[in-house]
Amino acid sequence: MSELDASHFNLFLRRNFLDANACAELRAELCTSPITQAPVYIQGESGVIHEEIRKTTSSHPSEETIIKLQSLLFAEKSALEAHFGFSLTDCERPQFLRYQPGDFFVRHQDGNTEQLEFDHLRIRRISLIAFLNDYAAEPKDNCYSGGELTFYDKRDADADAFPLRGETGLLVAFRADTYHEVLPVTSGDRFTVISWFR
Repeated sequence: MSELDASHFNLFLRRNFLDANACAELRAELCTSPITQAPVYIQGESGVIHEEIRKTTSSHPSEETIIKLQSLLFAEKSALEAHFGFSLTDCERPQFLRYQPGDFFVRHQDGNTEQLEFDHLRIRRISLIAFLNDYAAEPKDNCYSGGELTFYDKRDADADAFPLRGETGLLVAFRADTYHEVLPVTSGDRFTVISWFR
């Protein structure tokens, strides 16, 4: 459905949320930071690593970097409240993700009242994603290909989709119950910062 766009999904878009230099410095830090496999929470499952559902790496930068990014995200609170039309409280500590070729995250929701086992999922209201590098159709230095952040009206496999291609410094926010996925990265590394308002 070609007419689907950011307004259809009520996306909040803030270009240059981070400038190019800040993004480059953060990517450099993430490349040398400790890493773990990124978790995914599934009701009824004991483990949190499920690479058939989510395959990506969490980087763990300095506490100073984490606090700085959380503060920058929290500063968007009033704008987000105005855009989405409801009050928000706090912002979760950000996570720093590096999707390498072959990495992906299947269609899912970040906030879902049916996930009763996980309080943090149940109370998430707004999802935030800040892109630290550009999408490129073909392999290019400091860019990634594939890895589109794709939004859907519903969970159905045949639902209409809106693929959003990242750009350096772009902040995207959306309701946490919105279905979305990260398509497989085909080249380069896709760097993002993610968090949630409650």
